[in-house]
Amino acid sequence: MKKIISFLMAALFLGGCTTPQENSYRQVSAEEAIALMEEESDYIILDVRTEAEYNETHIPNAVNIPNESIGTEEIPELPDKEQLILVYCRSGNRSKQASEKLAALGYTNIVEFGGINSWPGETVTGSPSQN
Repeated sequence: MKKIISFLMAALFLGGCTTPQENSYRQVSAEEAIALMEEESDYIILDVRTEAEYNETHIPNAVNIPNESIGTEEIPELPDKEQLILVYCRSGNRSKQASEKLAALGYTNIVEFGGINSWPGETVTGSPSQN
């Protein structure tokens, strides 16, 4: 019995030493992202694929900032660190990486929703100046 109590006390003590990850983001499905886009009004859709991929097809009104270009510098296209930013890529890998980097830069309202490969909504082709 003493071993169980000791184990529980150690677990509680060690559990209390962990802190929630400050730099985090939320993951949702594409359908949940669509619902957010319908509910919210002040958000940015962020496509983190390459410019060539973006020009092939993208979600309407998405801003293209390739994952590879997101580092430790401030991002002029994303001045409001509290604004809702909905992040996607092709399959979901780069959007997770970009979301982690954005969180590390201090962005607080990041929602990652995977890739355009599974996007059930509307898409457009070409650069923004062509749309």
